[in-house]
Amino acid sequence: MFRDQTAVITGSTSGIGLGIAEAFAAAGCRTVINGIATPDEADALSRRLQQQYRAEVFYHPADLTDPEQCAGLIRDTEERFERVDVLVNNAGIQYVAATEQFPVERWNAIIAINLSAAFHTIRAVLPGMQRRNEGRIVNIASVHGLVASVNKAAYVAAKHGLMGLTKVVALENASRKITCNAICPGFVMTPLVEKQIDARAAERGASKEEAARQLLEEKEPSGRFTSIEDIAAMALFLCSSAASNITGASLPLDGGWTAQ
Repeated sequence: MFRDQTAVITGSTSGIGLGIAEAFAAAGCRTVINGIATPDEADALSRRLQQQYRAEVFYHPADLTDPEQCAGLIRDTEERFERVDVLVNNAGIQYVAATEQFPVERWNAIIAINLSAAFHTIRAVLPGMQRRNEGRIVNIASVHGLVASVNKAAYVAAKHGLMGLTKVVALENASRKITCNAICPGFVMTPLVEKQIDARAAERGASKEEAARQLLEEKEPSGRFTSIEDIAAMALFLCSSAASNITGASLPLDGGWTAQ
């Protein structure tokens, strides 16, 4: 389905982004990965994905806090592969503190990477998609794009903003074969969530397993973490022909969190 197509996935050297990149590479897509990695790490990862999935994989070192480098990520991909068929904005960072104690530099960094970077890559990719009258944009948002939690002012603000950006882009391109949707996962066992669990375990004198169970009980009625594979499968679906008339949607993968 995706052979001869090109996908750009930001924040894809680990975690959710890497899972998405692997899914697109496995589907035969030329895949551009981006994220934090040394040159040796990036080269090893690219080679592993190419050998494992027999797909063309290219690492781009764009710093997503820089608007020019965001645009350069898209421009360089178009120069190398002639087109970008799929853009997945996944890159994100987190910091937790009460609003009045939230460091300004942390606020600025989270807004830059979690929200502004998506605007800059979308702005750069749309002209090519519009010329071809087709394209898929998927923003990896969060359940925190739909609801809030304490001590996450910047993250919640950025993810709510990403939801708004998703809808605007969807509406502006609704008459074309270009869709823009957001995936909203609940808790996923990534390094960010693992740190949260470790902190909770230390604070409460509980085991890591008990802290994880308590965390899920507070938010997700299913009592299960959302898997990276589930998110990757949803991204693939949204970029398939079966989802050609789904646009502007916010799709929770949250075990019932937002149904409460």
